[in-house]
Amino acid sequence: MNKLGLIIKREYLAKVRNKSFVIMTFLSPVLMVGMIVLIAYLTEINDREVRVLGVLNESVYYSKDFTSTESMSFVQFEDVTLEQAKDSVISQNFYGLLYLPGGGSPEEVARGALLYTKEAPNSGVVDRIDLIFMDRLRQQRLLDLGVTPAEFASIDTDFQLKTETFEGERNLKGLNELKAFIGGGFGYLIMMFIIIYGGFVMRSVIEEKTSRIIEVIISSVKPFQLMMGKIIGTSLAGLTQFAIWIFSASLLLLAIMSFMGLETSAFETAGALPGGGMNEFSKMDPAGSEMQLYAMELMRIPWAMLIFFFMIYFVLGYLIYSSIYAAIGAAVDNETDTQQFIFPIILPLMLAIYVGFFSVFGNPHGPIAVGFSLFPLTSPIVMLMRLPGGLGEGGVPIWQLGLSIFLLLVTFIGIVWLAAKIYRVGILMYGKKPSYKELFKWLKY
Repeated sequence: MNKLGLIIKREYLAKVRNKSFVIMTFLSPVLMVGMIVLIAYLTEINDREVRVLGVLNESVYYSKDFTSTESMSFVQFEDVTLEQAKDSVISQNFYGLLYLPGGGSPEEVARGALLYTKEAPNSGVVDRIDLIFMDRLRQQRLLDLGVTPAEFASIDTDFQLKTETFEGERNLKGLNELKAFIGGGFGYLIMMFIIIYGGFVMRSVIEEKTSRIIEVIISSVKPFQLMMGKIIGTSLAGLTQFAIWIFSASLLLLAIMSFMGLETSAFETAGALPGGGMNEFSKMDPAGSEMQLYAMELMRIPWAMLIFFFMIYFVLGYLIYSSIYAAIGAAVDNETDTQQFIFPIILPLMLAIYVGFFSVFGNPHGPIAVGFSLFPLTSPIVMLMRLPGGLGEGGVPIWQLGLSIFLLLVTFIGIVWLAAKIYRVGILMYGKKPSYKELFKWLKY
């Protein structure tokens, strides 16, 4: 055990003292926050763009339907030909020209309508124009059936079903998807850490093997101890980096909130409302409280529990995959030879992200979501997508969470045992690319 501790210390210090490790540890939160701010800024600039469309209406219909909005402006052309309107639009650098030919009915005019643009038009522009035509045609068809404009206005209203829990609290549309996205974010972090730090373990083993240092090391250390030391040492380095990221990101977030004048007291007060507080709040201000309701629901997510189990799944998931990476490093002579083995490792992680999102969105307690949250190679990601819904009634059953962690532990022990057998044979194999068949033979030695 003393030798194992020395190996863990050596691997840990080797990682955290690396210049690139130190630089990226403190630079990554700044880059991530900067990227988010840049995306928000560019999105805002993009939303400010006002597309100007010329309208040449040769009919007696739709004269008042094309009204300008914040994102789209319509300029009416009168007493000009179609070619003159096109030339005018091009010379004034308008987004396009909407041409409405003459016709005996709104239906006939709509069928002959044509939008001219320099290139393929934006789908939002086309959808906006389509909606104008559809509303006008729907109204005309109802008028033909004897429905007056006042009656049409009374029936042309939106409807959204209200839902509440049996305790009287309002349910919000898309809340389950939002929670799955939050859990998916934690799961995505696990996947990235596995790929990055698993590769560190693999490269470390390959480097020692190709430099023949391993021949000296194994004379005094068992292969199992050496591999475990590398895995645990690199895992601790990853946890250190992640903790620094969380701390740095929190400081940046507080600084940005302070700079922008954002206050959290309102959310804290909202989150403290007991029992049916949310329902009462929505009754007092049903039209303007939608964002507050979402904010209160986010405050009710068990963040402490979610972060605690994130750390557990991060460690267990990393230990499992890094053991496989270490076995691959022991089986090959250079990084090029690892390509045939990498994809089968990454595949369960990709499957967990994509299938997990679809299954948890549709039914977080369905057989697919439950199965993937129990399967050890996908559970670190999928289970975290389900946990924002809470534990126990209405959330993840406690027995499923316990079984998931137990299966991860058993799988880790099993993979380490198998990886150690490959490690024992592979660290002394040179000049030969192993196949899956040969790896299976090594397990029998």
